[in-house]
Amino acid sequence: MSTKHTIPSDEDLTAFIDGELTAQETARIEAIVQEDESVAERLNFLARASLPFEQAFAPLLSEAPREKLEAMLAAIPAHENARSIAEPAPTRRRFLGALAASLVAGIAIDRAVIGIGRGFSAKDENSEWRAAVADYISLYTAETLAGPVPGRQDQADQLASLDEKLGLSLSPEAVSLPGVDFKRALLLQYDGKALAQIAYLDPETGPMALCIVKSDAGPKAPDLENRNGMNVVYWSNATHAFMLIGHAAADRMTGIAEGVRGRVAV
Repeated sequence: MSTKHTIPSDEDLTAFIDGELTAQETARIEAIVQEDESVAERLNFLARASLPFEQAFAPLLSEAPREKLEAMLAAIPAHENARSIAEPAPTRRRFLGALAASLVAGIAIDRAVIGIGRGFSAKDENSEWRAAVADYISLYTAETLAGPVPGRQDQADQLASLDEKLGLSLSPEAVSLPGVDFKRALLLQYDGKALAQIAYLDPETGPMALCIVKSDAGPKAPDLENRNGMNVVYWSNATHAFMLIGHAAADRMTGIAEGVRGRVAV
């Protein structure tokens, strides 16, 4: 690449997509995109993303440490080329900033929606949905999942909501993981399709999750990969794709996945 400029960050690319940059900054990124294929691909991926931050994180932002966040922002020098607006409209960068401050303060995320505006093809099922989930799970800490373990009936009630949307038949016993505490079952969304996330807390390694989406890609034997510093075991049957993600060692994750794979019935 002949351009001498610094490669733009995801934040810069997102601001470019949202039209938040100055004309000079916009021209700089346009030039880099023309010359660097990897930057062009990243811009294309971010442009396809459709993350409804305001809806997803509204409960979180209402609890955010506003004074601490404002102090942090006040300490950042204003860029001479940044546009000056008395009361800026909500943007993805503002929501991400508030989210980061809230996570530092240990505020748990209770719900979110993952949406990637792209066809749900076999290629996506084999890669992009796991990447989207890994990005989200990487935000979790032990504090995110702190609190008592729900009773069996509460677990069953949470799982029932997943069954209805995904055509599953999940019981607390089927999704239990050895030595790992069940924390909650959430219904999220990927590319307009329901995505089940069952979150756990491993006393030794921290957050872990079993995620499931509908899939017509056909059966696939378990495989292992690493995403965002976490081990992922993934597989599929005739109707659904599964992934177990966590910070535990690969051999332990594989063993846990093999156990739950044999118990999850459709």
